[in-house]
Amino acid sequence: MFTFFILSTALLYCLAAGIQYLKVTSFPAVKNSSSIIFRPISCKLIGAIAVIAHTIILQNSLHLEQGLNLSLFTSGSLVSWLVALVLLISSLRQKVDNLFIAVFPMAAILLLLNAFIAQPDPKPFTTQAISHILLSILAYSVFTLATFQTVLLHKQTSALKHNIGGRFLNSLPPLQTMERLLFEMLWTGFILLSASLITGFVFAQDIITQHLVHKSFFAIISWVIFAILLFGRYAWGWRGHKAMRWTLAGFFCLMLGFFGSKLVLEFLVNSTS
Repeated sequence: MFTFFILSTALLYCLAAGIQYLKVTSFPAVKNSSSIIFRPISCKLIGAIAVIAHTIILQNSLHLEQGLNLSLFTSGSLVSWLVALVLLISSLRQKVDNLFIAVFPMAAILLLLNAFIAQPDPKPFTTQAISHILLSILAYSVFTLATFQTVLLHKQTSALKHNIGGRFLNSLPPLQTMERLLFEMLWTGFILLSASLITGFVFAQDIITQHLVHKSFFAIISWVIFAILLFGRYAWGWRGHKAMRWTLAGFFCLMLGFFGSKLVLEFLVNSTS
């Protein structure tokens, strides 16, 4: 029964993404249809139901008798859930609905991987450690959204440069609005990442035995990259491809630190031990 619930949740994510995709790529007759399924509220409503169901599934995956389970795929599912939740909330005041097309399928895939492939690795955590973990996951989730926004911005910039129109381009906000949204996400993620690093250094007792050295290293590198980008934006008005490259570089380092350690420890180290 719970398996059916998981599959239904993944299907709802894909349905919401499919509706949004049809809205921006279909013929005007479909896009402007009065059918309730193509109205903006239906896409967000289906996505919200999927997020609520995802919450219930995560509750069963995260909290085990032995402690908090933050294995690779469970952490990925948690991040994708938070990205979807933040995006849904942001869509109430910002025109970011097109990100549903990428974010919801990602959430569906990670939900299924967590449900059917994940290897639970529960561990006891202190309240201070949990606060650090939550800040880290929040920061990573916001930077994930910023990365998706960067991809959209790149496509929009390339289309305008080569004078290419189309329904997808017309569905996006103006370029200046897209850039403003990107840097709002970057500032939010940067503040959360800064708080995560501070709590990490304050509460971490032994980063060597806890296998946190390279995770901390990549997190600091990522923080430096985003700090330079935001300073460049403030001092010299960095934008366009330069801002996109720095965003992708910072996210890549953050991804290596966030998931790289889990991948090595869970699949490479454990398989050889």
